Amino acid sequence: MQAVPLKILGMGKYLPPRQVLSSDLEVRMGLKPGWIASKSGVEVRHWAEHESNAELGAQALNEALHNAGLVYEDLDLIINASGSYDHPIPDTSCLIQRAMGKGRSGIPSFTVDATCLSFIAALDVAASFLASGRYQRIAIVSAEIASRSLNLEEKESASLLGDGAAAAIVGLPEVGETSAFLQSRLETYGDGAMYTYVKGGGNVLHPNDTQGDPADFTFHMDGPKVLGMAFKYLRPFLKTLFRPLGFTLRDCDFIVPHQASQGAIDTAQRLFRWREDQFINHLATHGNCIAASIPMALYDAIQQGRIQRGHRVCLLGTGAGLSIGGLVFVY
Repeated sequence: MQAVPLKILGMGKYLPPRQVLSSDLEVRMGLKPGWIASKSGVEVRHWAEHESNAELGAQALNEALHNAGLVYEDLDLIINASGSYDHPIPDTSCLIQRAMGKGRSGIPSFTVDATCLSFIAALDVAASFLASGRYQRIAIVSAEIASRSLNLEEKESASLLGDGAAAAIVGLPEVGETSAFLQSRLETYGDGAMYTYVKGGGNVLHPNDTQGDPADFTFHMDGPKVLGMAFKYLRPFLKTLFRPLGFTLRDCDFIVPHQASQGAIDTAQRLFRWREDQFINHLATHGNCIAASIPMALYDAIQQGRIQRGHRVCLLGTGAGLSIGGLVFVY
């Protein structure tokens, strides 16, 4: 595909005030001191208390608008790109609008849910809208609350996940600017669909069903099976993703992986020989925040001055499905 003009005009991020230290969580879960950091790499994560997904998203979107030098009325589309939600109905995107005090604005909104890959999928959708001329300025918001669905009996996943939100405003670059969407790809392997799940809450296991168990409404992940399946397909996936571009993953200035776990990041770094200064890792201070992980890490790298205009960036990760996703762009 040809490069599509696309520029990230501004980004925002929001973390709930409550910080949960791994040392405190180890006491609560009956784990030995240091177990969580050694297994998942997480030292502290943020958990929401009274906030909703929509409220987290609104905070991040407000900062993104400020950093872009825009106001809400400059937007003509809002895409909620999240794997968790406040209610099955209504869609969270309209609740983000309402949380910003703009419930009468009429600006269209909808959700793209590809679990941990939702931000990548939404950025792909936004690029197509911009290329068609349908919309000019699009907000993508990833707001996740994983803490309310944790099963503390599953120590690996319960100690890994955190809450947070990030938002990006995308639009067309000015004449002469190099910002562009270069390539994206998504592959899904349904044989791995039930390696990661919340079983209850839908029509297969409705809350009214008497055979349900409280644990069915909490998060489950078979980490070894997810990693095994993901890395089986990741190398050919990357070859296909980069083949039209004429350069490779290692030629990117920065790689922003999904903050899945320290084991996943270490394995990817070893297999693909990422340089330490090439990839963004803030897992220790955030945990795995589902779809918000990639845009929050991207935000941090931009704020720190690591990612600058003209840099080639690859967003890369896996999600429940089992899906693998990657997107390459010039910031």
